[in-house]
Amino acid sequence: MNILIFGLIIFIGIHLVPCIPSFKSSLVGKMGANGYKGMFSILSFLSLGLIIYGFGAAEFVPVYDPPHWGRYFAMIAMIPVLILLPAANMPTNIKRFIRHPMLLGVVLWAVAHLCANGDQASMILFGALGVYGVFGIWSANSRGATTSTEVVSLKKDMIVIVAGLVVYAVLIYFHGTLFGAPLI
Repeated sequence: MNILIFGLIIFIGIHLVPCIPSFKSSLVGKMGANGYKGMFSILSFLSLGLIIYGFGAAEFVPVYDPPHWGRYFAMIAMIPVLILLPAANMPTNIKRFIRHPMLLGVVLWAVAHLCANGDQASMILFGALGVYGVFGIWSANSRGATTSTEVVSLKKDMIVIVAGLVVYAVLIYFHGTLFGAPLI
């Protein structure tokens, strides 16, 4: 459990840096833009590795019984999650209607998984990242974030939607292999 928590602290910690623009500017000034991006990427991947390993190695400690509908809710909720995540970094009209597609996707992912899992490690992982997502939305909004005004072709929206559905199908099939919890 300590490895999971340590990984989450690093992951969330580095993702909070942009919430403090003066601190981020200081780091970019010292490391350069590419140095900052490189360090951010390395720490992100390392912390994700710690999170995945720590979650897999955590002892199963039941905390609550998830609702019987939780698994089905999670399976349905993951469809928009897997569309919102790439939509955040691609030109889409989704950003004209949703200010923070990635953070909203993280919150929805966390809530869906908390509805489907009632163990301690799940509460720590999904709870921490869900709270981070809510804070990230609040922080970005308080710094003046707005929706996009760029109108793009519907073809780009369709690409994101189809890509999200393909990733969804792959995850449904390989969820047991990848995460130790088979869905089918």
